[in-house]
Amino acid sequence: MTLAIVLAADPPAAGLTTAAGASLVDRLAGQWRRAGVADVRIAADLGELAALVTASSGPVLVSGADLVAHTAVLKHVATSPVGPTVALVLTDPAAAGQVTVREERGQVVAVGAPGELPDATGVFGGALRVGPADLPALAAAARAAAGTAAGSAVDRLFADLAARGTLTFAHRVRLLVARRVTTGAELAAAEAAVAAVEEDKAELRLSVKERDDFFTTFFVSTWSPYVTKAAARIGLGPTAVTMISVLFAVAAALLFGVGGRPALAAGAVLLYLGFVLDCVDGQLARYTRHFSAWGGWLDTMADRAKEYVVYAGLGYGATHAGFRYGWALAIAAMTLQTVRHMTDTWYGVLHDEAARRPRPATVEAGGIGGKLNAASTKVQADTGSVSYWLKRTVVFPIGERWALIALAAALFGPLVALCAVLVWGTLAFAYTGALRTLRARWMRVPVLTTVDTTLHRDDGPLARTLPVSRGPLALAVFGALGAAGLLLWALVTVHAGHRLPGWAVTVGLVFLLSGALGARAVHDGPLDWLVPAALRAGEYLFAIAVGVAGRAPAWLIFGYVFVLTLHHYDLTARLEKRQAAPPLHAATVGWEGRSAVLTVASIAGIASIALATLGAYLLVVFVASVVLAWVVLPARARRTPAAVGGGDRSPG
Repeated sequence: MTLAIVLAADPPAAGLTTAAGASLVDRLAGQWRRAGVADVRIAADLGELAALVTASSGPVLVSGADLVAHTAVLKHVATSPVGPTVALVLTDPAAAGQVTVREERGQVVAVGAPGELPDATGVFGGALRVGPADLPALAAAARAAAGTAAGSAVDRLFADLAARGTLTFAHRVRLLVARRVTTGAELAAAEAAVAAVEEDKAELRLSVKERDDFFTTFFVSTWSPYVTKAAARIGLGPTAVTMISVLFAVAAALLFGVGGRPALAAGAVLLYLGFVLDCVDGQLARYTRHFSAWGGWLDTMADRAKEYVVYAGLGYGATHAGFRYGWALAIAAMTLQTVRHMTDTWYGVLHDEAARRPRPATVEAGGIGGKLNAASTKVQADTGSVSYWLKRTVVFPIGERWALIALAAALFGPLVALCAVLVWGTLAFAYTGALRTLRARWMRVPVLTTVDTTLHRDDGPLARTLPVSRGPLALAVFGALGAAGLLLWALVTVHAGHRLPGWAVTVGLVFLLSGALGARAVHDGPLDWLVPAALRAGEYLFAIAVGVAGRAPAWLIFGYVFVLTLHHYDLTARLEKRQAAPPLHAATVGWEGRSAVLTVASIAGIASIALATLGAYLLVVFVASVVLAWVVLPARARRTPAAVGGGDRSPG
């Protein structure tokens, strides 16, 4: 259960009276209740706050007595999905005794008194939410800060909490009002500013991401808030909107498969509307403040599944129209996009970890990596400029992908749509890969050492028994190249009308398994964040090669790789949402185990049967794992009196 504490320890703010005749302390207590917090306490000092925190087991909200803000601001702090511990950050000039902060990638990475941080990006806003895991640190910080007198109590508390290394995310105020006051004149001005803003209109505008991609910004977000408002009025939740968007995408895929100009045009319209709803589900979550771990996971998984179902429709449509390799293009597009997403995820984790760590003394501000980092930061800060939009568009984000598919399919057909996706996707992958590699070498931050390496490599029992070898990235890349070579060999052989010998598949497996030699190595190299993507590429290419060699139907190969992508996206979605490993992950036997099974099947001449059987098995395990993780285990936890729930939806 969430607890809110108003710290009434800072005169003169604690003695100020609002225009309605209430004290600021009582007003804040009432606002916390209106923000949805049932248990609100007033602490006379930090010692009393420490006692309340010690007795609490759920998230704790703390605010000083000098904060004047919209109730929505407090609700946003209480429900922020960015992380368990969140601090309100303002852009106002810091007053004496207040704490300034420096943020990187939404994280508070440094705090200090006014003037101590020359690169400060804001000032602590006098309110924070502390997650259950950080409550011991909050209680200790309260006891330590109680023994000092410099600065306000809530600022001393936050500074001490940050000094203990607590990972804190920043919540900035946009469109709404939040100010810290110390005099009656400041209070009156703040109240007037609050009254001048219509809260609901501001919240609807806030439901749209502050920074989004070009197509989404100008062709979706200009009118999607009206859909968001309507959905909220009729009682639709974010998950319901997500499922409706899935239906639109499936209908679009079916129309792309049917072919013919009317069907292709209708499919393009449905695909666009499906993408609008894909944006609306996140906007609705932000507008109604209905966040959940399940919703965030579902949003991520649905986005990928919808896209790949559309690829399937395009592949079938191209084949039906007479192009022999329509399914091959769809498989290539799905494989490329999944490997790209793996690098996107792990580069984001790398960047977050780099923001939390002090830069090594050996890292120079200059050099090509440092210059690229500075240039990227400058472009990102120049919101709305041509360079800003070019940078956001060239990486081929989801809005641009869906727009390209819709336009190309409607105007030129499925074949052109798939080719366009492959060409732009390949160029974007080359561009982002090169720049990120240079920047990662400059940052020199290991990231796989901060997580369960075996889980996110997706290693099975075989990989864990092989001898340890250094250089996990080189080994994984070598394995992927071996799988690519096998696929090329299979394509040439089958095209010539021959059958690929079983020993060739075995050799391909041996090359692929070189990636398993690095399973137990320490993944602390500056580029080891690329290992999961390299392993995914190797497994997918090997499975495709086995299917080609065994003359399996192209749609079956697509289906098998699609199931693999669901399994791997499940891992990255759980990583992003800070969730535990899939309950049945061990039953998937690892990438090397699956590849070994396919090798045996290929030698036995039953590659199609193996792809169908193993794919169906993995799909059943995936669905069972989803039911266990999101239905059975949470229900069991709710029946346990001591259980404490948690989790956030990160809206799309």
